[in-house]
Amino acid sequence: DSSRFWPSDSLGAGRAPVSLDKQFVRDHLLASAWDRQGPAPALPPEVVERTRQRYLEATERLTGGRERPDWHE
Repeated sequence: DSSRFWPSDSLGAGRAPVSLDKQFVRDHLLASAWDRQGPAPALPPEVVERTRQRYLEATERLTGGRERPDWHE
């Protein structure tokens, strides 16, 4: 995806906005020992869960909470 979503209440001078997109995964991979050669390492369950929560929050904000996807692992 190429879209970026930030809650407006997280925007402010001198603060990094809360990202509701895949930037969280990118940040995790950049902080890891992965050398960006070959396949990316498996993501820890907590990174997967936090990413899922961010996508759910984005979905709820965009739909006004009317639609909640039934995502399964």
